[in-house]
Amino acid sequence: MIVVNARFLTQRTTGIQRFATEITRELLEIRSDIVLAVPSGPFDTAGLDTARIVRVGRARGHAWEQIDLPIFTRRRSALLLNLASTGPVRYRPQISTHHDITYIRHPESFGRRFRAVYGFVVPRLIAHSDGLLTVSEFSRGEIAEHFGVDPQRFTVVYNGADSRFHQGEAPAGRPYLLAVSSPNAHKNFARMLSAFERFAQTHPDIELRVVGSQTNSFSRQRYEGSPAHVRFLGRVDDDELTTLYRGALAFVFPSLYEGFGIPPLEAQQCGCPVIAARAASMPEVLASSAVYVDPYDEADLADAMSRVVDDHTLRAHLIAAGLANAERFSWRASAERVSTVIDHVRAARNGRTAPVGASVKASASRRSDA
Repeated sequence: MIVVNARFLTQRTTGIQRFATEITRELLEIRSDIVLAVPSGPFDTAGLDTARIVRVGRARGHAWEQIDLPIFTRRRSALLLNLASTGPVRYRPQISTHHDITYIRHPESFGRRFRAVYGFVVPRLIAHSDGLLTVSEFSRGEIAEHFGVDPQRFTVVYNGADSRFHQGEAPAGRPYLLAVSSPNAHKNFARMLSAFERFAQTHPDIELRVVGSQTNSFSRQRYEGSPAHVRFLGRVDDDELTTLYRGALAFVFPSLYEGFGIPPLEAQQCGCPVIAARAASMPEVLASSAVYVDPYDEADLADAMSRVVDDHTLRAHLIAAGLANAERFSWRASAERVSTVIDHVRAARNGRTAPVGASVKASASRRSDA
């Protein structure tokens, strides 16, 4: 039996919860030995098979994860799969996922309690995991270097973009640029607003629409004096977000640090050109399909906005390149990679000594050579 730590179903959806949900959805399709363990209290099934969801224990939050979840899993002699960034620090056997170390590189974006919990849990979870997953080669290098572990212990499992994000009819109305962001320091929100203010001096008819809101884990920050023609839309559902992607002249993503970054892929699947920071995982994820900017240079970002808006040939190229780039990523392919890790961990527990990450990489190489 494989027990999935489904605490993510009780949390607000961000990129980490999206990864966990979609990988789980695909694993339920390709494996019959999966059970989802959730804490007591309300949770969102996210359209997953409720027949394979089991309520476990009485605690919630980190206490549930450290006490109730390992007790439930140990009684079944099961392998535990953690697809978010936390898990029980002592349980074996388990596979854990570590998306990035943003809370270390940009601590100003996170609350003190969040940093303290992660500072305690993550290194111990890495040390006590039989298999390790992360979402990009960039994150593999970052995490391995910071914690002083062999990068080959990590298997890279990319994110994807849901098929609900696809091309379609664009809404009529005022032209706009789109950002999916929050006012957290590493999202580079203040510089984006300043760059848009420069851009708006020569493009007064275009507005900036900003989707998203902070979660309680982040430090609260306020930005006063936001430029005119900026609309803050808050959280929207996937249907509304799809419509916004389709209608935008460009999607602006100047984040300083991302382990992967799902929104640019969603935008590309909807036929929206992408402007992205030349930073962190973005060049790995977007390759040559975006206009890159120096995220610390407001003038460079403003100039990129102008070039994409004014140059119709460039926009057409970015749309075509973006659609092709998005096809490189698939939740099903990523779930199959996780399934392979599961099988290798089981085999290693039965006597194999090869590092799981290296074994999975070798298996993928053999498949590509076939």
